[in-house]
Amino acid sequence: MTENKIKAIIQARTGSTRLPNKIFKELAGRPVLWHVIERLKHSKLIDEIIIATTDLSDDDAVEKFCIENDIKFYRGSSDNVLSRYYNAAKKSGAGTVIRITSDCPVIDPALIDDMISMYKQSGVDYLSNSIERTFPRGLDAEIFSFKALEKAFNNAGKQYELEHVTPYIYQHPEAFSLKSYVNGTDYSFHRWTLDTDEDFNLITEIYKSLYKEGEIFYWEEVLKLFQLRPELIEINKHIEQKKLSG
Repeated sequence: MTENKIKAIIQARTGSTRLPNKIFKELAGRPVLWHVIERLKHSKLIDEIIIATTDLSDDDAVEKFCIENDIKFYRGSSDNVLSRYYNAAKKSGAGTVIRITSDCPVIDPALIDDMISMYKQSGVDYLSNSIERTFPRGLDAEIFSFKALEKAFNNAGKQYELEHVTPYIYQHPEAFSLKSYVNGTDYSFHRWTLDTDEDFNLITEIYKSLYKEGEIFYWEEVLKLFQLRPELIEINKHIEQKKLSG
């Protein structure tokens, strides 16, 4: 029997309507994408990290980055993200997929490992901390079986289901078993993702305070930083997340 390999697949592209080329903006002397990958490498349960980028010429830079940093990558459709993601998972031999986006340089590997453990114990098709939000935005992770992804790939047809990876799964509870990973305290009002200049200013402040070369900081430490410096939350408090169409 084939091993159930756990593959973290990071969606990454240079095109971004609100903050172009954000994945290569510099944090503590390294690109944002480098930090996302480096943080995921601290996971004890992820078997492999893969970048899923587009076949647009603008994203040749992503391929170059992956080659230089010895990261596996897959290039596919810029519009049909579901197909790109499915093919990246299929090519890598994933049994379980963890979906991460490249604009989350505060992503927490310990939190992800806890989620993987719950996913394994529960036996569900899909688990996430983003459907029922209690964690800061920017710690988002979705875990699902390759079989569930393949079912979505074969059945999804609406435009928004193709532009995103998982709506077909979590919007069809009759076809998939779903589980939310929730925190005891609701911290969902925090915004630690990267989509605007204000977001980048906040994340820069977080890194200035907590980042040390070769080490990792965890999301609880960011919470403590905000307790010490509550003015930080005002930096991007007014930013609204783009809505999922459909």
